Amino acid sequence: MKFVAVLVATLALLVPHHASSQQDPVMKLRFTLNGVPVAATLHDNAASKDLMKLLPLELTLEDYASAEKIAYLPRKLDTAGAPAGFDPSAGDLAYYAPWGNLAIFYRDQPFDRGLVSLGRIESGVEALKAAGTSKVTIEAVK
Repeated sequence: MKFVAVLVATLALLVPHHASSQQDPVMKLRFTLNGVPVAATLHDNAASKDLMKLLPLELTLEDYASAEKIAYLPRKLDTAGAPAGFDPSAGDLAYYAPWGNLAIFYRDQPFDRGLVSLGRIESGVEALKAAGTSKVTIEAVK
């Protein structure tokens, strides 16, 4: 019996546990745009993880095509494993690989090649609709 108990205890150590403490943490961002906080959750992909390595960032957001705010990052992001593009909706956070810029959509847009989905704005997307150029601070939220 003692052998069986030791064997069961040993096997229990070998079986992976799925406790929440061992799962990858959810990546969250906070944008501060003209004093307004904008919360976002990132997808678990190479580009999102690479963006997290650049934080905190202070960028200038410019309006583009009356549908999105864009800002140029200090360097290109890793897009390994990314699909050829995607169809963004209002609230999507993306990376446009050909230009190396961050894109935050406040209007739906058609499929675009080179666009990599980074995540979604959870709250505060209305702050992005303000016309013109704005300074933004982007930081990780723990």
